[in-house]
Amino acid sequence: MQITTVGIDLAKNVFQIHGVNKQGKTALKRQLKRDQLIAFFANLPPCLIGMEACGGAHHWARKLQALGHTVKLMAPQFVKPYVKTNKNDAADAEAICEAVTRPNMRFVPLKNVEQQAMLALHRARQGFVGARTAQANQIRGLLAEFGLVVPQGLAHVLGRVRELIEDASNELPGSFRLLIERLLDHLKELDTQVGELEAQIKASHRHSEASRKLERIPGIGPITASALVATVGDAKNFKNGRQLAAWMGLVPAQSSSGGKTTLLGISKRGDTYLRTLLIHGARSAVRAFQSKPDQRSNPWLQKLLGRRNLNVAAVALANKNARIVWALLAGGREYKSGFSSATASTVA
Repeated sequence: MQITTVGIDLAKNVFQIHGVNKQGKTALKRQLKRDQLIAFFANLPPCLIGMEACGGAHHWARKLQALGHTVKLMAPQFVKPYVKTNKNDAADAEAICEAVTRPNMRFVPLKNVEQQAMLALHRARQGFVGARTAQANQIRGLLAEFGLVVPQGLAHVLGRVRELIEDASNELPGSFRLLIERLLDHLKELDTQVGELEAQIKASHRHSEASRKLERIPGIGPITASALVATVGDAKNFKNGRQLAAWMGLVPAQSSSGGKTTLLGISKRGDTYLRTLLIHGARSAVRAFQSKPDQRSNPWLQKLLGRRNLNVAAVALANKNARIVWALLAGGREYKSGFSSATASTVA
């Protein structure tokens, strides 16, 4: 009995396998150890394999694809409705096997080794940035207990705290001065780590044609462009720019019923890190646009700012930038300011 579809419930050491034949009937239920997985699928005829997009999924997908199998990854929330009983490994594997065959299922693009390595740099940088912010806030909070208030911002902490602990008139205990000095040294070390990782990301950005192409979009810099290229991968996996924007959580959420359409705030689905970079970059671009003496360079943004506040305009621009990113990556185009559909039809 030939197995055509297999669902794998991934874990650290124990993997649950569920396979079905052409008629959709169960033909395989098995539990494998980590070192048995590759050997098992090497002896299995090529088939469709489904897995949840979780830790290690891209690694195993690449390994199984090298053996001739077709591997598709799915978001766990799309697999959950197919679990028929209480949650356990066998039920999860069966649900994955069922979900991967659905014609309308949405799949996660498979990342290669280079993409994962670049995203690892971004995640490490994000962690250091969070730790740096937490350390700066801790220093400010401890000093505030002694009546010494330092303004918000990393520059104020790095620039003023050293002077405060060296000032003998503030009556700080010696042990407390040593503590703040130690925390300040730790803050500087975190800042150094962030700078070094950013330098690595920018160096990789300069060697990527796609990343340099995205950098020309107002509101997208080297960090955002690098993260977009590494996360999106092949933009042709998305039908259009709106689908890419929705995948990033930049489109309105809906609560519609009875033929009445109700739009809410943005859905905030997808990668929070990527969406944050796009919105912060768009906010910077909006402020730069407002400071220009001639605002006729972007009539769309000018009209938007005339009827909406800064934050709404920033999110709208981030949405538009996401659609432009899709057009550049999927169509192999170059960014042109002032490009419109009328211009495209004229060129055609």
